[in-house]
Amino acid sequence: MLLYRVFHTQRAWLRPWRGAIGLGPGQPKVISFLTRNGPCSQRQLADYFEIDPAAVCRMLDSLEKGGFVTRRAHQNDRRTGVVEVTPKGAAASDAWLEACRGMERQMLRGFTPQETEQFADYLRRARENLREPSAPAPEEGRS
Repeated sequence: MLLYRVFHTQRAWLRPWRGAIGLGPGQPKVISFLTRNGPCSQRQLADYFEIDPAAVCRMLDSLEKGGFVTRRAHQNDRRTGVVEVTPKGAAASDAWLEACRGMERQMLRGFTPQETEQFADYLRRARENLREPSAPAPEEGRS
């Protein structure tokens, strides 16, 4: 539960920054990915972030309307088209990353460099552990 509480505190700390930049929930990660990796398909974004393609489509609709990304459909199918960050999106990504750096400085205040590296290593390992196949999910309707 502690990790869950830290996650929510981190989101609350960053929320005003996200709003000031003009982005909605989940959008900063998409424009940051596109800025870092270049144009890609909607499917690639969904796969990378492990989220439903329909959710990516809705997010891209909003980002496109805000001028943060452009999409070029491939044979009238937006899912297979190319998504690209605009200059406005790249500037928003830079501002978001700076806000994240500020949050990390605050969060890790008082940590030694060695503790910071250990903490990052623990988080990476915990994520990988959760990604490994484990016990089957409970059946719906069963308690």
